[in-house]
Amino acid sequence: QVQLAESGGGSVQSGGSLRLSCAVSGYTSSSVCMGWFRQAPGKEREGVAAIDFNGRPSYADSVKGRFTISQDNAKNTRYLEMNSLKPEDTAMYYCAATYRCLQLLSRYEYHLWGQGTQVTVSS
Repeated sequence: QVQLAESGGGSVQSGGSLRLSCAVSGYTSSSVCMGWFRQAPGKEREGVAAIDFNGRPSYADSVKGRFTISQDNAKNTRYLEMNSLKPEDTAMYYCAATYRCLQLLSRYEYHLWGQGTQVTVSS
């Protein structure tokens, strides 16, 4: 059974940092593209960062220079390092996987999702 499991969320103050992890089980994650998305209450789910199977990253403009996506294929895990966090980064964060590596920051591209991990940034 293919599963994605996020961890690492929590509550931090503005300017703080968190690292989210997405553990992949059930298949080899090196053959897929993976993304991080977030959804705040009352808002649509938006793409934050993604990485293709060649390790090339993509970022939403709102997080460029602050967030870094990375991967450890040996551990079948993807990471999202989040620095200089702002209150507007508060959301549920989800990792997702797809074999269609086209528009990697579009939620419609992904067919497999984790359960999410909450990130709360206070001012």
